[in-house]
Parts: sequence; structure tokens; C-alpha cells
Amino acid sequence: MVEQPFVQGTIDTLLDDPAALSLRRTTFVVVDLETTGGAPDGGGITEIGAVKVRGGEELGVLATLVNPGAPIPPFVTVLTGITQAMVAPAPPIEEVLPSFLEFIRNAVLVAHNAPYDVGFLKAACAKFGYPWPNPTVLDTVALARRALTREEVPNRKLGTLAAYFRTSRQPSHRARADAEATVDVLHALIARLGSYRVHTLGDAVEFARAVCPEQRRKRHLAEGLPHVPGVYVFRAADGRPLYVGTSGDIATRVRSYFTAAEKRARMSEMIAAAERVEAVECAHALEAEVRELRLIAAHAPPYNRRSKYPERVVWLKLTAEAYPRLSTVRTLAEDGAAYLGPFGSRRAAEQAAAAAHDALPLRQCTHKLSTRVTTPACALAELGRCPAPCEHRISVEEYHARAAVPFRDATVGDPGPLVEALMARLETLSAARRYEEAAVLRGRLAALLRAAIRMQRLAALTALAVVEAARRTADGGWEIAVVRHGRLAGAATAAPGIPPRPVLDAVRATAETVLPGPGPVPSASPAETERILAWLERPETRLVTTSGGWASPVRGAGRFRELLTRAESAPSATGVP
Repeated sequence: MVEQPFVQGTIDTLLDDPAALSLRRTTFVVVDLETTGGAPDGGGITEIGAVKVRGGEELGVLATLVNPGAPIPPFVTVLTGITQAMVAPAPPIEEVLPSFLEFIRNAVLVAHNAPYDVGFLKAACAKFGYPWPNPTVLDTVALARRALTREEVPNRKLGTLAAYFRTSRQPSHRARADAEATVDVLHALIARLGSYRVHTLGDAVEFARAVCPEQRRKRHLAEGLPHVPGVYVFRAADGRPLYVGTSGDIATRVRSYFTAAEKRARMSEMIAAAERVEAVECAHALEAEVRELRLIAAHAPPYNRRSKYPERVVWLKLTAEAYPRLSTVRTLAEDGAAYLGPFGSRRAAEQAAAAAHDALPLRQCTHKLSTRVTTPACALAELGRCPAPCEHRISVEEYHARAAVPFRDATVGDPGPLVEALMARLETLSAARRYEEAAVLRGRLAALLRAAIRMQRLAALTALAVVEAARRTADGGWEIAVVRHGRLAGAATAAPGIPPRPVLDAVRATAETVLPGPGPVPSASPAETERILAWLERPETRLVTTSGGWASPVRGAGRFRELLTRAESAPSATGVP
């Protein structure tokens, strides 16, 4: 039978985030099944009892016997009192499911030992072709395990909990009676949860999971944060930033650190040291990502692992002298030298340098050479192993034509001559079955190409004094960004229905002044400019204004992307790209 008076939900209930809904306003359907026992296989259900409640008020009841289509074992009959004769005229589960699924629509499913009941219901839906609605499930066993101690109750059986809470309805191994008793137990547990700062549905679901005491004690740190894009900063008692993160919804993301989903030991240690969380609201996700990078770079929080030290990038420099050589440096200067990078590590820079030395007759010694080379300047040259001017007595002009100019061209234009030389050597090594040497050379080639492609992409954007762009959002608004020399100088969002052009004009007028400088990333970290590039290159982003043509060299490094992919995916010690 079904008893369900119509109840009109409020507009607030319909609009709120379900996880943020207070337990008092949450609609629960408390369900209990009686079965023939065994594993869930789509059948075996003999009785369904379900009670719908909200705010302590009973809204409806669904209760029916079910023909399991199989004999009921005698021990089940003794336990429940349900006989074969009782279920013979009852409808089969496939006829009961439509009413039950409609009954639980838009409600939270509650059961005592929920995995058991939900398992049978899901199996029945799968067997008879009904889509499982995947409702939020709350298990009163798990809630009791977290809220009650062993000193209070020896176990978490439904009868034990009903007796402890002195409920008016007691379980009797019949579906409706057990569901009604579970309703009373649920209400008693909800009353107990207030002392644990559990007030919403999301809180209750997470409370039922395995959350460490420190997470539970500190969960108040997530209170009062805004549901907007931005950056959050966990701070210690003395105000030091411990961890900086970003999210499209600050409140939801911070709350997740205090749930069972957060299992990282590093984060548990951070939470133990944190005393407050600050939120920095941003116009949209791009601004949040950029602010996160800048805050991490400025404060180097101990629990952030990535982007902490942007100043540690290195560059390959072709020195500005008569016979240039490659040098690894940490800063760029306007000295007329050619640079390649940025590299995230010295090892990557050394690999790219080795590739250049394999392809070009660049000298590797550190001696000061004049424009006239007449005698060997080092032992390496005396052994005949140096390809540079000391050994071959070549002129400055010839050295530049054979070594310096091809490298300089590879950094800002066409790296083709270097790639061709390295590929020819790879083919020679492969033909000789010298696969380990080929693998080493392939790694060097990949490092060189990766740096050249990255540098030319960055330089194409940072050469522009201004790029103004807008991206349409899902709700019909616009994300707006003003970029100057590869640095995010201003950001805003035009809400749906608001013309974006006046918003862009306001952002332009208040945007940060950014001055140009040397190199492909003169005004921001490489990571920031690459985040901006990724946003600008999205199909839905529209360029509004640029101060010049945004382009890469026609025969630039970008044409070797496929080769780079092959080089990076090839086996480490055999084969060639």
C-alpha cells in the first residue's frame, strides 16, 4: 500500500546545493527489505517497507510484500514470519520497482546497514532494465559507529539502538516496522550529530565515513567561505601560509580537506598545523590559477610541492664573443646573446646542450679565444677531439656560419638543421644496432625540441604589448582577461545579460602596467604565461584586441611537435623515433 500526501517543495529546496542542505530540510526515505537471504542477484526480496520523512514529519509510506519467485527458506520464515502463502499473491519485484523508484525520487535513501539493502535494489533494477537513480545514501550503522561509543552501546544492531534511544517503535524483522524504527533511530542520531558540528547533509555523509579526529576538530575552518572561484590559503597560528590552492568553488574545495576523501598524509599534517583559512575571491578560474602561482612563488608554502621556486629555471646561453659557446645561466640579460629555455632543471638544460653539441661544431672549452686562433688552447684540442676553432683554426666568420648562426636560428626560428643532423646520426646508430646510444641521443633531441617549441610559443605571446580576450561561460556570461607581455594584468566577469564591452573598458582602465623586458618571459613566470596561453587557445575564447600580429615562425619549432611526441613515447633503450 502507498500513503503519500502531495507536498510541494519550496523554491529554496530546489535551488540549494544538496550537500549544503540542512538535515532539518532534507527529505529522507528510510527503507528496509526482507529477503530470502543469499547474495543480491535481482531477486530474493520478500518485502519492502519505506517511510518518507522531512523535518521530523512523516510524509508518506510505501509497504508491500513481494513474490520472490523462489521458495522462502524455513529459517527465514521463523525469523520474519513471512510464509510462502503470504507472498504467493504478492506482485513480483519488477512490478513494485516503478512505484518504489518514484517514491524515492529527489530524496536521500537511508537504511540500517545500507550496503545490503541498496545492493538488492540495484541488482533488481539492473536485472529488469530500470536505471538506478544513484541517490545519496546514508547508513545509520555508520552514523552510529561514529556518534556512539562502545561504552554507550555494545553493538550497532537496530534493536540495540532502538532500545538505547528508547524509541516508540521497535523493530520486528518486518520491513515496515523496521523502517519505522530506523526513522526514530535516524532522528535520535541527528540530534546527537549537532555536538559534532554536523548540520548539513554533506556533513552527515562525510561524518559517516572514516575521518580522522584532527579533520573533524578542524572542520570549522571551512565555515563561512564563499562559493566562488578563487584562491584559498591555509595559515598557521603565526600567520605563515602553509598551503595555497585554487578552485572554482572555494567553500566546497576547502570542505573536502576535512572529509574521508582526503587521505594524503602531507595534507593531514598541514591540517593539524592550520589555524585559519583565507579566501581570495577571483573573477574567474584563470585569475584564480594565476594568483595561486604568484602566492606560491611569493611565500613558498611548505606543503606546496609544485611552482614553489619559479626563479630556479635555467637557460642555455650562447655567449656573445668571438667564438661563442654554450653556458647554463639563471637569468637573462640584454647582452646580444642567444638564449634557449626556460628549463625546469639543470639536467634538462644539459641534455639540450648535449644535443646542440652533437649537431653543431660548438666549442665546449671555457678558454677566452681571440679572433685569431693559431695554436691549440687545451688538451682536448691537442687530442683532436674538439670540433671548435682551436683544432681546426677556422675564422670567426666561418665559426659563426657553421655553429653560432644555426643555434641562434633554432631558438627564434627554424631548428631544422639541428634536427636533420641529429636524425641522421640516429639512423646511423640504429643501423649499427647501437640502441642504447640511440636512446641517449633521442632523449637529447627531445630536450632540445621541447625547449625550442616552448620558447617560441611563449615569445609569440609575450612580444605583444596587449591581448584582450573574452570567453563565454555556460550561463551566458563572459570571462574577460587583459594580458600584457604575457602577464595577466586585469580580469573580470560580465554576468549574464550584462554587455561585456563596458566591463572590458573598465578592466583595461584599471589593469596593471607591465613593462617589456628581455627573453620570452619578460614580465611573468613561465608557468603563468603558459596558463594564459592555455586559456587563450581554448576554442570558446575570443580575441577582442591585440597590439600586433600574434604568430609563430612558419618554419619554427612547432612543426616538429609530432617528432617530439614520437621521441618522448619511444622505448628508453631500444629503437629510434
